[in-house]
Amino acid sequence: MNLSHIAAACTPALAALAPATSRAQGADGHPGWPGAGQLFVGTNYQPFDRTRAQIGHDIQRMKQAGFKVVRMGDLSWDSFEPADGKFDFSLFDWIMDRMQAAGLKVLMDIPGQPAPIWLHKKYPGVDIVDQHGVRLDPAERYMDDTSDPDYRRLLVRLADTMTRRYAKHPALFAIGYNNESGNGMVSYSEADRQRFIAWLKHKYGTEAALNKAWATQRWSRRLDSWDEVRLPYIEGVGPYERYLDMRRFWSEQTIQVLELLEAVRAKNVPDKPAISNLWDSAGRKGFDYLATYRHYVSYGAMGFYPGDPLGAAFESTMMRAGMNAPIWFNEFTAGGPGYYGTPGRSRMWAYFGLLMGAEAVMPWTWHSHHGGEEQALFGLIDHDDRASWKLGEFATIAQEFATLEKLGFPRLQQPKVAIAYAFDNMIATNLPKEGMSNTVRPYINPGSMQQAHGAYEPLFKDNIDVAVIHVGHEDLGRYKLVIVPGLYLLDAASRANVRKFVADGGTAIMTAQSDKVNDDNQWFDTPLPGGLTDVFGLRTDAFYSAGALQTTIGGVGIEADLGPYEVLEPSTAEVLARFANVDGKVPAITVNRFGKGRAIYVATAAQPQIMGPLYRQLYASLGIAPGPKTPDGVYARVVDGRTLYVNTTSEPRDVALDGTMHGVLSGKRWPGVLRLEPLGVDLLEK
Repeated sequence: MNLSHIAAACTPALAALAPATSRAQGADGHPGWPGAGQLFVGTNYQPFDRTRAQIGHDIQRMKQAGFKVVRMGDLSWDSFEPADGKFDFSLFDWIMDRMQAAGLKVLMDIPGQPAPIWLHKKYPGVDIVDQHGVRLDPAERYMDDTSDPDYRRLLVRLADTMTRRYAKHPALFAIGYNNESGNGMVSYSEADRQRFIAWLKHKYGTEAALNKAWATQRWSRRLDSWDEVRLPYIEGVGPYERYLDMRRFWSEQTIQVLELLEAVRAKNVPDKPAISNLWDSAGRKGFDYLATYRHYVSYGAMGFYPGDPLGAAFESTMMRAGMNAPIWFNEFTAGGPGYYGTPGRSRMWAYFGLLMGAEAVMPWTWHSHHGGEEQALFGLIDHDDRASWKLGEFATIAQEFATLEKLGFPRLQQPKVAIAYAFDNMIATNLPKEGMSNTVRPYINPGSMQQAHGAYEPLFKDNIDVAVIHVGHEDLGRYKLVIVPGLYLLDAASRANVRKFVADGGTAIMTAQSDKVNDDNQWFDTPLPGGLTDVFGLRTDAFYSAGALQTTIGGVGIEADLGPYEVLEPSTAEVLARFANVDGKVPAITVNRFGKGRAIYVATAAQPQIMGPLYRQLYASLGIAPGPKTPDGVYARVVDGRTLYVNTTSEPRDVALDGTMHGVLSGKRWPGVLRLEPLGVDLLEK
């Protein structure tokens, strides 16, 4: 069945269910985005590796390359505070003055991790204790218990001292917090257990409420007192409910540290933005960035080390979250451990970043590392202190960006489409390694990130801007379409927001495996999807695997292995597509009128083969215009009437044009066809 509003004559059921209202994206008013764009090319710098003579030479080379900003200070706590309470800023003062003299601005990181050895020695509560009770030496970065009160007290003192000292320095541009916050290890000391208990008391209030939330009646796990609470293992088996709470607890510890640092910035340097290199998706710990980012960021910022374009685009989009602000790549791909680099690769990714709304690219790192944890990490300056070809490549990027910032860059996106993503759901669908977790894995596979990527891929290939958000913590009224791809755990706030969004006139799409467990990670004892059966007008429970599935969407025939399908039992929903090769021709897609809007349910996991045709039948009715048409591996956006094309492949690509265009970057005339060389880019205008 055709899902297009304009095809109303042949699809009266869906035409009647078209949204009753239109929506426009509004500014969120975040003070970090000044409204007048600039583009920044700079670098990451570890000056404590260098002599004063080298530093002076480095600064001149940065200036000559056209760099604007230098990020430094990170990973260097004991260079600023070599002993408890004894600060030494003499070298950093000297460097800041020379940065200013060269016209370079400084993004100064508060180097809260790793903590110095003297701090671990004097305050052993900062040491990590593993799940077996063994106290660990701080043998690598981020082996710090950031929930420890002494750690937090000394971190705030460091941040206060640094920000007060440089608050009026003309080179200071922005403040960053604790490099790669979110990375690190959880800890199992007795003090951590007591902090976890206090967190649970605040959340649940009584032992009875905790026992209910943790389903302790199962397998004789009832807790008779708070003192019987233990931190669940980070590795190994364990009940889902308490494991989720443990990860939530550690997420909150990371967020509390960021909020402490933000309070220092707001007090001492309120005129400087917070631009921190965050790592909310770090595998060992991570944190709930999308629910809390407004508490401690001015811009979404991250380390950008792309693999495939889809994953890179999704990750950067998620870091932008719901902000109407550019993205900062505080660390940016250049070389890497054991990888020297490929000519043209960084330039291509810099332009790819512009497509995604980036404002800054800062290669990691300035000079190649001789020792430490990142030996043979190749930067812009080789190990013998000679400039690599990469410095020239970033000088070219800086020169080109100086032109582009006058032509509408950075792009300020106003997406009409949002994809739901949540830290809680990621934990609920990525359980500990072995054992009982296998009872749920067959159902929730593919996992939530695979579903998120599957929902995103057709939009990405259609060159449409998207927001990745926690739907329980945003104003959904700014979007036309909200997609909920396999959110096995959809919390109460998100359910309420989805309900309101549809009732107010929005269009929501939910895919299989969504909304099966409640906020405590227990399956609902009501019809599924939990609390939203009336919104979607159906019940779903049974699911089966059938191999390759066949269906038709808008005249497009689909045959693909879409994984298990859910048996949809419509009540008020109408069937839009059925599986042709399943007994009974069960529904593949349904749509339900709810309030002024419509709620669409897809019986399979979000996969491009089914999501792409579905979206393309909805674009017209939602007022969503696809971006420029591009061949595989080429992505594009229109900016102030010009079109930026980026070829992410190692093969040449031809792009069909509507008439003759001029290449702003190439200086070439393109009569009807743009030829993009491998990793090639161009900005075209009439």
